[in-house]
Amino acid sequence: MQTQGCQMTERLSWCEISAPALSRNLLGFRAMTGALAILAPVVKANAYGHGLELASSVFVRAGADALCVNDLWEAAKLRAAGFEVPIHVIGRITPDQAGEAVDLGVSAIVYDTALVDAIDRAATSRKACFRAHIKLETGTNRQGLVLQAAAELVRHIDGKQGVVLAGAAMHFADVEDTTDHGFALEQLGRFSGMVESLGLASRPGFVRNVANSAATILWPGAHFEMVRPGISVYGMWPSNETFVTAALTCRDQIDLRPALAWKTRVVQVRDVPPDDYIGYGRTFRATTPLTVAVIPVGYYDGFDRGLSNGAYVLVNGRRAQVRGRICMNMAMVDVTGIPDVHAGTEVVLIGRSGAEVITAETFASWCGSINYEVTCRISETIPRILVEGQP
Repeated sequence: MQTQGCQMTERLSWCEISAPALSRNLLGFRAMTGALAILAPVVKANAYGHGLELASSVFVRAGADALCVNDLWEAAKLRAAGFEVPIHVIGRITPDQAGEAVDLGVSAIVYDTALVDAIDRAATSRKACFRAHIKLETGTNRQGLVLQAAAELVRHIDGKQGVVLAGAAMHFADVEDTTDHGFALEQLGRFSGMVESLGLASRPGFVRNVANSAATILWPGAHFEMVRPGISVYGMWPSNETFVTAALTCRDQIDLRPALAWKTRVVQVRDVPPDDYIGYGRTFRATTPLTVAVIPVGYYDGFDRGLSNGAYVLVNGRRAQVRGRICMNMAMVDVTGIPDVHAGTEVVLIGRSGAEVITAETFASWCGSINYEVTCRISETIPRILVEGQP
């Protein structure tokens, strides 16, 4: 059993990460894309909260061709852990990081001449060649370059010895937010038109990559030479709209299995008499005698303050309502009528207990967010434990 995160004698809060679920999800994308497209799951943000090294190890064993990260420090962490698979940085690299980027052997998004010049100097001095990808602006206005600026950068890269233009990318603005994909398809058309105008598609080995989870599932024509699915390799649909569109177009054959369960343990059980308050701000007042369990998770850990008085956890297969405000490091839940609750009893925050399930989507609905944010915000200090069963 592998772990990632803070080690402790007795874990009071932990996440179980299902290796079979991660593998199954990745293989589902492989079945969709075939062997021709580079399959590069996104493992940024601590692998969407699932543990950078743990999730990456499962994906590589399951046949991932490359891994996508956001920051250079994530790439460095993977290299230090022994990963030799190609790593692609989709966030920002600064000119003063150029030497480290070359040494780590990554490819990366570039969108300015200062970075290209710095990388060229670093790569030339090391007798290396850095693989750069250009980001094209098609409607998101984030990192990308419009056609004229892109053409100038392409010419600048082509004049360098230590940098080669290896690919082009874009990002969809609303592919996950609607069942009307007119704008997303416009973006796809703009991207293809810009690649053609820049004369890039005919370059040997050139890699076009635009497909996130939703685009990979919905549009085979967007796969090109590389796909970079994120949320769905962890077993979650990008949105209800994506699921509906997939069902309507018969693209819902992929069987996504959520891979993360978040658990903790009761640290105290106490009786609360009628008319007593629970928690800061006196936002909850008991009207009848209650039995309350204190659990050692709070908003510092990612148990969002917006869950106060509105969410529930699972204790012994039963729902236990959150009572009072979520604290920084603990919360209180109503276990009245739930048998056999004591200090040490397991509590499920996300996952299954008996016949009851709390999904990341349910959790997100309670605090007005999305499943992406829910798992990403689980503190990295909480251990991730790789398990061989379903969470």
